[in-house]
Amino acid sequence: MKNLINKSEIMKYFKYLIFTLPVLFIIGCDLDEEPPFLDETIYTDAQSAQAARDGIYQSLTTYNTQERRLFITNLYSGLMFTGKGGNRVNTRDMSTLVSLKPGYHMDASFVWQGLYQAIARCNGAIANINTTSSPSSNDQVTFNDVAGHAYFVRAWSYFELANLFGDVPLWLELPSSGNTNKALSTKSEVFQQIISDATNAASLLNGNAGVGYPKANAANMLLAKVYMTIATNNDLQTSGGSSEYWNLANQAAQSVYGQYSLVNDYGSLFTVQGENSAESIFELQISQDATNSQMGRNFTPWKYKAGMHFGWFRVSAFQHDKHLKAYGGNTNWNANNLSTYPDSRYKATYLSEYQRSDRTPPAGLMRVYPHNPSRGRFAIAHPYLFKWTEKDKAHNNQFNSQNVVVYRYAELLLMLAEISNELGNGQQMTYLQPILDRAGVTARTQFSQGQSAFRDAIMDEYKFELIGEGHDSWHVRRRGVQYFVNKILNPHNNSIGQKVAVGAKKYAANLEVKFSTDPNEIMKMPIPLSEINTNELIN
Repeated sequence: MKNLINKSEIMKYFKYLIFTLPVLFIIGCDLDEEPPFLDETIYTDAQSAQAARDGIYQSLTTYNTQERRLFITNLYSGLMFTGKGGNRVNTRDMSTLVSLKPGYHMDASFVWQGLYQAIARCNGAIANINTTSSPSSNDQVTFNDVAGHAYFVRAWSYFELANLFGDVPLWLELPSSGNTNKALSTKSEVFQQIISDATNAASLLNGNAGVGYPKANAANMLLAKVYMTIATNNDLQTSGGSSEYWNLANQAAQSVYGQYSLVNDYGSLFTVQGENSAESIFELQISQDATNSQMGRNFTPWKYKAGMHFGWFRVSAFQHDKHLKAYGGNTNWNANNLSTYPDSRYKATYLSEYQRSDRTPPAGLMRVYPHNPSRGRFAIAHPYLFKWTEKDKAHNNQFNSQNVVVYRYAELLLMLAEISNELGNGQQMTYLQPILDRAGVTARTQFSQGQSAFRDAIMDEYKFELIGEGHDSWHVRRRGVQYFVNKILNPHNNSIGQKVAVGAKKYAANLEVKFSTDPNEIMKMPIPLSEINTNELIN
């Protein structure tokens, strides 16, 4: 892990753990895993167990579980578009995934494979590590912590799977030659297992791993997310009512509150220099050499930097304009002078003007909406997401090393604001105000107009603060299908043909997609065909 051991040592451990021996099993759920993760002897030595822990986290930085996961969760949200495959609305991804009609999507199949590989590694650790209720030696402390990481990653992986696919196979044991298939467990059953795993993780994680690794707070934040989801979905509730789960969410989130702080510069969160900040609760440690992360290549706008880059993420003009109007932007807003717009998150989130790295000024100035309000074609009709852009314009490597912040304190504060509003305890602005203060904006009137208005406003605030960070797909769906349709999909669909916020052009049918509102398409992705075809217990 970066900041703990050097990159060559990371590679040494990962190559030993991943490539030294042939695959043992080829089974459904892609739970094929290399013997080191299934060999109990690796967990009897503290140093080897730590190397296995790093291998578990390495499985979350593969192309499937990092780039493809972010591609799926960002675009299956009703908030973002993509130029992948061509700059038009009828490409494969725009007409399926982005339009919320994903079908059997190839990238989703690979995400499934990557997450189940992570789960397999966790299962190996959980099955073989002996934990101690009252550790008295350094080795016992280490073993407890490693087991805690395995429980946490398994819980996190199943949370991602359940939110994307609904009912999924629940593998908790190691596969064997006679045990290669698994029937679907209901989403409710999966959530109960996530609660169990995250609770175990919170009790076992002790900080032994050091800087750059998640601690018990990350497990408690995950618990809060699970309880918030259950609170607004009756079919997931196993006892009590919504208020019980809002209280459970509050307890879990409160245990994290005050343990972190917001950084002063919002934009620094998405730079190499700002890694492992005081705001970071769970952060994937990326080494350019060891993990071959192609985040910068895939999500940096075309010609923004030296080398190869594709610019696959665009924030829809409609969502951009919603943010713009929320904090003082309107048709008189000057796109050529960003200092006139008060929200400091804006520059770190959207990119609509840049100098091509391969041209000498004044040649090579690139402008898309809103800097270019003409919206004459899809390629210039929507701003780029700037967060995952490689910030070093001289960087020419295909791979880059910017960490990926998965959980951060700002989201925890927004969660507490929402929870407080639902519980009616009057504390919601206590948690929300620091977010607004950092952004340099004044609380919108909706925040003082009662519970329902606050609810809608805080759900929008998640988008303004967190868009593109991998949580969009969950946040827009967790209040159920009708809320998703009424608050996200219909407003966008009904906007087509209306004037945009900047300039005189319209949201046009050849520049926007119309989102499906069919509950069978918009709420979950189908189980991948690769799983159906290899798992005899799934029809």
